[in-house]
Parts: sequence; structure tokens; C-alpha cells
Amino acid sequence: MTKWIAVLIVAVALWGGWELFLYWDKVQHEDEIAEKRKAEAAIVVPEQLAGVAPQLEQGLRAAQEKGATGLKTWLNTYGPMIQDPRKAWIELDYCVAVSGNDPAEARRVFAQVKKRTAPTSRVWPRIKQLEKTYE
Repeated sequence: MTKWIAVLIVAVALWGGWELFLYWDKVQHEDEIAEKRKAEAAIVVPEQLAGVAPQLEQGLRAAQEKGATGLKTWLNTYGPMIQDPRKAWIELDYCVAVSGNDPAEARRVFAQVKKRTAPTSRVWPRIKQLEKTYE
């Protein structure tokens, strides 16, 4: 009888260990999926941000090809018609483009973008990335 009890205890311990392992594996897998989703959400495609009317996209691409002067002209012309978060992204592109020629202008525009952008915005990670350069 004692041998049967010992076998039963060992079997229950093995079964409990197996269930614990399965639970741990499930939790690990859920953590990996959550981290992967978070990383995917952090990747921002500027064209997918809201704020620019579709008919302005082609003009924006042409302005980006012209560099800082093209972006500045485009922003001066169409700036009132576009909204954040896309406007913030375009202005950050302008900061990067103009920083070699006019660092004071880049810092000024960066400060404006940072001031009006909420930390929950999809643009915020890029602001944090550029923060050390423009402050």
C-alpha cells in the first residue's frame, strides 16, 4: 500500500510540474507576442499618418525631393491645411533637412513641434529620438 501511495505522489508531482511548465510557456509566449505588437506599433509609416489630404501628397513628395527649401515652401503654402500628426512629421523632416545650413531654425521648429505634440502621439518616439540633437 505504501508503494502505491509513493507512486501516486510521484505521479501527481510530475503532473503538477508538467502543468506548471505549460503555464510558464504560455505566459512567455504571450509576453513575446505583446513585445512584438509593441515593436510593430512603434514603426511609423509617415504616409499612413492622418492630416494631409490625398491631393496634396504628390506636391509633398516633390517638395521632399527639393530638400529643405522645398519643404519650407510647401509648409508655408499648405501648412494651414494640414494637421497633426502628419504636420509634425513633415516639420521634423524639415528640421533634419535644414539642420546642416541653419541649426537655429531647426531648433526653433523642433521646439514648436515638441510643444504641441502629446506624449501619446505616434510621432513622439521620433521626437524623443531627435531631442538630443535639437535641444
